Amino acid sequence: MSETFTLEAEARATTGRKVSQLRRDGLVPGVIYGKKIESVSIQVPARDLQNVLMKAGGTNLIDVSVGGQPYSVLAREVQRHVIRGDILHVDFLAVDASTTITAEVPVHYVNEAPAVRARLGILLQNVSKLTIEALPKNLISAVEVDLSSLAEVGDAIHVRDLKSLENVTIVNDEDEMLVRVVPTSASLSESEEGAEGEEAASEGGEPEVIGRGKKDEEEDED
Repeated sequence: MSETFTLEAEARATTGRKVSQLRRDGLVPGVIYGKKIESVSIQVPARDLQNVLMKAGGTNLIDVSVGGQPYSVLAREVQRHVIRGDILHVDFLAVDASTTITAEVPVHYVNEAPAVRARLGILLQNVSKLTIEALPKNLISAVEVDLSSLAEVGDAIHVRDLKSLENVTIVNDEDEMLVRVVPTSASLSESEEGAEGEEAASEGGEPEVIGRGKKDEEEDED
């Protein structure tokens, strides 16, 4: 279950180009929106917002108080300065406790694959995020994927192989591959060399005659 974080905000009347003054004053403009509420323009202290977003990300609920009015929200879009990285604007989605919502969560790969430990191959990670559906109170911050079943080159983990999550549904296609063990370049070279040797032996048929002995020549003369 996700944690809940708190943030104090104020209603915002400043809009348009004038919001640049808010940023100079250490405030970040934002908006709270949702299906069951009217959008609310807000301003939040930049430092407080930065600290909360670092911990909450986009999958933990944030309780935002606007002039004493509470909103349970998720951070949906955070705009940053392309060079400095300062937060320029934030969009919060107000959630309803009884309504299922969709969110993207990171994939955390845990434990070591036996095939990698034995240096048989390396991991090819195909997915770094998964899409989930859950009630707000049941949101999770990540999906853990156990690599300990990957014992041989070619072994893979797909969405269908993941353990069921309580009160959480993974939306991704069940056949989507998350991670796979692929051979290293060294093992590929060894396999190719071995295959070339076998191919040469099979195509050669009888051994090549390098020279003829004296006895063979005498038999030909007869």
